[in-house]
Amino acid sequence: MTVHTEQNVVSIVLPTLEETQRFGRKLGGLALAGDVVALEGDLGAGKTTLTQAIGHGLEVPKSCYITSPTFSLLHEYPGRIPLYHMDLYRLADPEELEYLGFEEYFYGEGLTVIEWPDRLGDFMPDERLEVHLEFTGPDSRKATLTAFGESWIERLTCLI
Repeated sequence: MTVHTEQNVVSIVLPTLEETQRFGRKLGGLALAGDVVALEGDLGAGKTTLTQAIGHGLEVPKSCYITSPTFSLLHEYPGRIPLYHMDLYRLADPEELEYLGFEEYFYGEGLTVIEWPDRLGDFMPDERLEVHLEFTGPDSRKATLTAFGESWIERLTCLI
């Protein structure tokens, strides 16, 4: 794993699927109730794979297979703290979040992981960890982490 840091931004090269999974488990292990992780990246960049590893770090039971909630928008999983996995790809308007009550999850009892967070618009929580995934090879990824809020800034160094 190669790491580059700047204040509240860290870039990590994840050369293998195993390194990506290890990073996700570590992130899940550091998660606190009310945390938000915003996952960005192209289709197939590994957002759902990373969420599965985060779930393992949260101790989501192996019997609960974590899948992308592309059509349902939200899946909930039990764990050390609940995992709320959102995929907002099909969200037409950020105002829909109010009608669906999704904003309550951002400040709830679990970790909210959001795929396609750009769809949130003004509903984006101020305190969050943004993870931008990009391909660097067939199995390798670069993860750029940007911490917003003191809690995430403090934990950022623990992730590396």
